[in-house]
Amino acid sequence: MSTVLIRCLLFAGLALLLSVPSAYAQAPEAAPPVPAFLAGAYPQRETDPAAVARGRTAYTAYGCAFCHGEDTRGGSGGPSLLRSGLVQRDRAGETIADVILNGVPNTSMVGFPLQGVEIADIAEFLHSFALDSRDPARQPPPTIVTGNERAGRRYFNQYCDGCHSPTGDLRGVAARYPDPRRLQQNWLMPENAPPIRARVSTEPAEIEGELVRIDEFNITLRLADGRQRTFKREGDLPAIVLEDPLAGHKDLLSVYTDRDIHNVTAYLVTLE
Repeated sequence: MSTVLIRCLLFAGLALLLSVPSAYAQAPEAAPPVPAFLAGAYPQRETDPAAVARGRTAYTAYGCAFCHGEDTRGGSGGPSLLRSGLVQRDRAGETIADVILNGVPNTSMVGFPLQGVEIADIAEFLHSFALDSRDPARQPPPTIVTGNERAGRRYFNQYCDGCHSPTGDLRGVAARYPDPRRLQQNWLMPENAPPIRARVSTEPAEIEGELVRIDEFNITLRLADGRQRTFKREGDLPAIVLEDPLAGHKDLLSVYTDRDIHNVTAYLVTLE
């Protein structure tokens, strides 16, 4: 038999062998089942309109809209919540509660001592926005400094000069924050603020510490030695006094109008 014929037979046999599925070949692993609430590329959740309305009010009142946008798609001071994995994994506020209550260290996200029902309502509001494969482009304006400086000065003198001074703590604030967007965000909700402190009246002493968590059932403090202590709440007992360095700013969040915000920003950018 010629060498050429032998080679042809060998190649043919090898091709036949490769064309036959091996009995030992592993079948591909089956894809894990998709959870029911994630079925579809962009699932839409059913939400309670009353809870959504309450959540929208709380979302605005506590200043969430200033950082994350009224449509939750993000703003100059905070990321989008629409596509946040933390929000998408949430069902009724359980995954976002820690961030809301305790904030995020080294960011402008501070903690808010909200009740569990308020957090659940905010979660319902966040879940009311439908995910879509197309997100309309959000073109930022050339500048946000569009307000009236004089009106901003009057507003500042009426509401802010009890705690702040243009010749004191705010002297040169525009130079420290040359980006007007960051300046606006920082006066709306100052970054790196001291933590909320709390005093709990117990018998026979009063316990004071940094607020870790508070809800309708318990309050947890971090004491001076680093230990945490939790007190059970029953009605109005024990008596609790909160000292929030940002209380004034938070109180004004539900009072500002868009015009007020732009006017105060126009004034603050002159404090160089």
